[in-house]
Amino acid sequence: MRLLKDIFYLFFPKLCETCQNPLVYNETLLCLNCRHDLPIICYTNFTENNISNIFKGKVPVNKVVSFLYYRKIGKTKELIHQLKYKGKQEIGGFIANWFGKILWDSKEFNDIDYIIPVPLHPKKQRQRGYNQLTTFGRNLSKQLQTNYLEKVLIRSLSTKTQTFKSRLERFDNTNTKFLLKDYSLLQNKHVLLIDDVITTGATLEACCKELLKSDNITISIATIAFTE
Repeated sequence: MRLLKDIFYLFFPKLCETCQNPLVYNETLLCLNCRHDLPIICYTNFTENNISNIFKGKVPVNKVVSFLYYRKIGKTKELIHQLKYKGKQEIGGFIANWFGKILWDSKEFNDIDYIIPVPLHPKKQRQRGYNQLTTFGRNLSKQLQTNYLEKVLIRSLSTKTQTFKSRLERFDNTNTKFLLKDYSLLQNKHVLLIDDVITTGATLEACCKELLKSDNITISIATIAFTE
């Protein structure tokens, strides 16, 4: 069986998701060079950092963390694009396993009760066929040994894609509305709200404002990437 796999891989090699070079047998999704080149964010403080400062004075959040820096050109942008628009949901799982282990080992996120994704509007999800956060969230929940809740927070108004909007336009977008289906479910709970990329934080802020309608809720935020 191993021989057949080796022959198949010889003629149909898997390619690195960022540089498109063939992967060696024990590599997954990314080659070793690209893994080392990823702009991973290192933290000494999960409650006071340049990402958490986005939400200061707007909504109370406990901890805020992102895995990668997102730049206009680079490996993070390519990974997010493949995950979000090309159906490569395995990228979300790959990142979640890596990121989740870092968070678990830090012992700063070991008390999370629920992981909740920023939702897509049902119409957009039907068009895309999936929420890019699903595999990321499910794998992250396994790493943090907690529960993933996908349909508790819903998006009630559809908005145009944020990809080609300026930072000001994204921040000033007031058309997005989120609704929490069950306020009692999150009462006295520590929730980890997840998203793909933080730019201005406006979408996450809107989600937090709805989640905060639950009594005595604690909210932390984790995203795949953060725009410098």
